Amino acid sequence: MASAYSTESADDAVDVVVVGGGAAGLAAAIALARSRRSVVVVDAGQPRNAPADGAHNVLGHEGIPPLELLARGRAEAEAYGVRILNGLVTGASGAVDDFTLELDGGASHLKARRVVLATGLVDDLPDIPGVREAWGRSVLHCPFCHGWEVRDQRIAVIGRNQNAMHQVLLFSQLSDDVTLFLHDAPEPSDEQWEQLAALGVSVVTPRVRRLVVDGSQVRAVEVDGGRSFEVDAVVVAPRFVARTELYEALGGERTLTPFGEQIDGDARGATAVPGVFVAGNTGQPMAMVAAAAASGVMAGAAAHGDLAAADLARAVEKRAQPFSAAMEAKATEAVLGDRRHGI
Repeated sequence: MASAYSTESADDAVDVVVVGGGAAGLAAAIALARSRRSVVVVDAGQPRNAPADGAHNVLGHEGIPPLELLARGRAEAEAYGVRILNGLVTGASGAVDDFTLELDGGASHLKARRVVLATGLVDDLPDIPGVREAWGRSVLHCPFCHGWEVRDQRIAVIGRNQNAMHQVLLFSQLSDDVTLFLHDAPEPSDEQWEQLAALGVSVVTPRVRRLVVDGSQVRAVEVDGGRSFEVDAVVVAPRFVARTELYEALGGERTLTPFGEQIDGDARGATAVPGVFVAGNTGQPMAMVAAAAASGVMAGAAAHGDLAAADLARAVEKRAQPFSAAMEAKATEAVLGDRRHGI
């Protein structure tokens, strides 16, 4: 039976390498380690939600700072023998039972029987000055992640695509002062104009030129022509671009969606590449922290199940090998130990 990973060399083979040490990756690692699998987590230290003050809808940890949540997760994983390496996986090759992952441009390598990709995604933000500076603080995209914190404030929704109406609808539940800036969004249909009027949402048609920000706090939205509108929060629609490079290096293909790019996996996180599993935002761009962690547990359990099936097949094959005196002696030693001739 495999024991917890405890060697000092990063070049030793392990059961599973988890790429990404966010909520999904750490949850996968813990699920695996609790089944006595040897696990290494490689983390680049770039959590997507780092700018946020708190993680929400995390049962029992409502509002916990994201970095504190990850620190707790790391400690829990390490308590089960998971080894965590701070670094970047820059290449991948191989197949089931013989994957090789290149770290930090070839400075070292890891060999593994299975791989869990929990590499997250990159938020491709609108190219509007001020958006990136206030991102995750007063420039938002998810009403469930940050909506409560901007309730009853002056909220601007900057349209980027057809999703603008959906964001208007959800944020209108949180404030009576919502303004839609069409920007790149399509012209509303007659039905949508009626809906906007019913919600009491004002519409600004000139393109957005920039956000006026004070540190990370938005103060106003400035449009072409120079007019400014004072606001307290801005809502945008990022394009969700999963980090798919390693998956593609292993022979997989990224999936394009109306919202960005991702790696497809089944309900357990198994991908089209045998031995490779996906967890968190890499495969579920809309997943919040709790959902990402849940997908990590599923991926970890699936990877363990896959390994268990392979181990069983190997044991059966070995047992079916031709009989030899040496094999019989080894089996007797394992079963009887110090007992001989019924003593």
